[in-house]
Amino acid sequence: ETAMRAGEIAGLVWDRVDLTKRVAHLDHTKNGRPRDVPLSSEAVRLLEALPHVDPVFGLESRQLDALWRKLRDRAGVAGLTFHDSRHAAITRLSKKLDVLALARMVGHTDLRQLQTYYNETAEELARRLD
Repeated sequence: ETAMRAGEIAGLVWDRVDLTKRVAHLDHTKNGRPRDVPLSSEAVRLLEALPHVDPVFGLESRQLDALWRKLRDRAGVAGLTFHDSRHAAITRLSKKLDVLALARMVGHTDLRQLQTYYNETAEELARRLD
């Protein structure tokens, strides 16, 4: 729902989450700049279902990675990484947000970085023209 990086998810604490304003504040990001992440109504619904313990998801980055690999292997999916979920989320969000809003949401300071993640086909773009 947010396209946050694994470390950002693992480091999220409740005093940085405002469910009323639908914003999660990240103090520590990959590029070293804090940012506010907008939360969809679905993200809020999921967060509201969690117990209020810190960190929000009760995991460290290493645990998140180990659990991801375990579930991936159990599902029989080869080569899928947690970062692939970020890629998928950014592509999905690109259908809802303009490029500047998308860059701000996902923490890219250079719009060219989005080209790595944005994979809309010419056919999909053509449908959006109508």
